[in-house]
Amino acid sequence: MKTIFDNVSYGCSKLVTESYSTSFSLATKMLAPSIRGDIYNIYGFVRFADEIVDTFHDYDKEILFNNFENDLHNAIAQKISLNPILNSFQYTFHKYEIPMHLVDAFMESMRMDLDKKEYKTVAEYKQYIYGSADVVGLMCLCVFVNGDKEKYDTLKDSAMALGSAFQKVNFLRDLKADYEHLERSYFPNTNLMALDEVSKKRIVQEIEDDFSRGFAGIQELPATAKFGVYTAYRYYYKLLQKLKNTPPLEIKNTRIRVPNYQKFGLLAHSYVNYKLQLV
Repeated sequence: MKTIFDNVSYGCSKLVTESYSTSFSLATKMLAPSIRGDIYNIYGFVRFADEIVDTFHDYDKEILFNNFENDLHNAIAQKISLNPILNSFQYTFHKYEIPMHLVDAFMESMRMDLDKKEYKTVAEYKQYIYGSADVVGLMCLCVFVNGDKEKYDTLKDSAMALGSAFQKVNFLRDLKADYEHLERSYFPNTNLMALDEVSKKRIVQEIEDDFSRGFAGIQELPATAKFGVYTAYRYYYKLLQKLKNTPPLEIKNTRIRVPNYQKFGLLAHSYVNYKLQLV
């Protein structure tokens, strides 16, 4: 009878993905059905951890995070959790033998968000990016290569670069919310109160370099994953181009978006490129 509970758990992770991110949900739908659910399971886990540190301002976040982390470890050890999000994640964790150090690094970066407000050095910045984004890309890569260790090692650097690119685009898009509501500043050596075109161009170039390295890996992904990951790449790259063409003052005061009609246009164009084997 546990099958019913597990199916409910997987449904919860899918619901979390669809509720919190229309763009990521759309890209996930482009993955093969055989792996789609496992990406929902990973997203549900990382989203809930992120929600604790970013959203629950009326509660003791540290207590909530400690409880979540304890429940996570118990779920992995016991291969079950009454928290449906953690129950679905532990299933994917064991199914693809996701290394525990990736999960630990992610939780470490999320814990940093409880108190740390500013990243003053490049080393601190890279450490946070690795834990908050790169390892998520690597968790997904475990699913995409379906246990092929050689393929994983080949694509590891590209997966990390793509994870970095996605995260940095989010940082640039969310400058206003991160700074005004969470009092956070992620980009080192950058005065967000006086963001100018030179600083913005430097950040954009860094992200474009990440995208370039990430795209090389997309081309080598198995067919079950390639179209979905390429769709996500096209969306985030489009968002970066919009940010690139937006004056710094407007980025600081407005959350730049890709309208739904453009998202579906990107999806159609991505499908054509995929079918023509241009990816």
